[in-house]
Amino acid sequence: MTYHTFTESKLREFTKSIFKKMGCSAEHAELATDVLIKSDLRGIDSHGVARLTGYVRLWEKGRINAQPDIKIVHETPTTATIDGGAGLGLVVAPFAMKVAIEKAEKYGSGWVSVRNSNHFGIAAYHTMMAVEKDMIGFAMTNASPLVAPTFANERLLGTNPMCYAFPAGKYPPVIVDMATSAAANGKLEIAQRMGKPVPDGWIQNSEGQPSTDPHELKKGGSLLPLGSDREHGSHKGFGLSATVDILSAVLSGANYGPWVPPFVAFMEPSANPVGLGIGHFLGAMRVDGFRPLDEFKSHLDNWVDRFSSAKQISADQKVIIPGQPEFLAEKERSAFGIPLIDEVCKDLNEVAMKLGIEPLI
Repeated sequence: MTYHTFTESKLREFTKSIFKKMGCSAEHAELATDVLIKSDLRGIDSHGVARLTGYVRLWEKGRINAQPDIKIVHETPTTATIDGGAGLGLVVAPFAMKVAIEKAEKYGSGWVSVRNSNHFGIAAYHTMMAVEKDMIGFAMTNASPLVAPTFANERLLGTNPMCYAFPAGKYPPVIVDMATSAAANGKLEIAQRMGKPVPDGWIQNSEGQPSTDPHELKKGGSLLPLGSDREHGSHKGFGLSATVDILSAVLSGANYGPWVPPFVAFMEPSANPVGLGIGHFLGAMRVDGFRPLDEFKSHLDNWVDRFSSAKQISADQKVIIPGQPEFLAEKERSAFGIPLIDEVCKDLNEVAMKLGIEPLI
């Protein structure tokens, strides 16, 4: 596998130029770029600039509005529903989180559901906006139906990630960011590019049998819920995914379940949608609504200390605090650059040439 390493600044300028060519304002191009670059910096390669070509294809199909009218359509002092105007989720979700934070600043917490949006990148980006204000952040989104519920052989749910972020004191924030499927679809895409099988328990074939073929989805297979099978708790993963779907879409008026529009441009959305676009759910909660902020941070630091020092099964494996690997990846990649595999570079270069932009390499 061939890698090319790029400075953060080079990738930022390239990505911004793509979004501007799509018709995004300078402000929106800057924000959308920041979401993708943050993903790459944190080592979440599946949701960084590797996704850029997917957004371009959706825009070419008319399924992304580069100049959306993002607006609040329903509101109370602590809640709101936002219509994203079919815009980039990379832009719509931060708008929604700002609304949640503003409500939390006034009333202690803020909760926002979103409809008529698109893929919003890594959920952690949005929760970290709350952490920067010393708040607890929540973010979740439904997604294209790729996951079969427990005992089913039909794709009805997305990978439906959920994220919770907590501000610490001397340590980085604790960030729990996870798909509610056994694996995120982006990990299948990485395995496809690398020509490697995926682990047991991630996917089933069109007959509902276990498979390790990363191309199985293209053959009618489906991802499995977190837990993989009933004996290992897949009903819990199904329940978590259902929660995300209901809060993100049934609550907001977005499409849910099998009606969620596909991220890939070659697949058409449902001819009979039950809502508008993709849905998100975001929240912010003031820590000092429960106890003094400094006390909370001190005790969260103590929590991190205790769990980090847990008795180990083997000497070379310590307990990993949620968010710690991404924090370390960001430090390293900020200093030494962001690696992209050759196939991603080729995809980006093709899009650049089509849009009349200087290629990456």
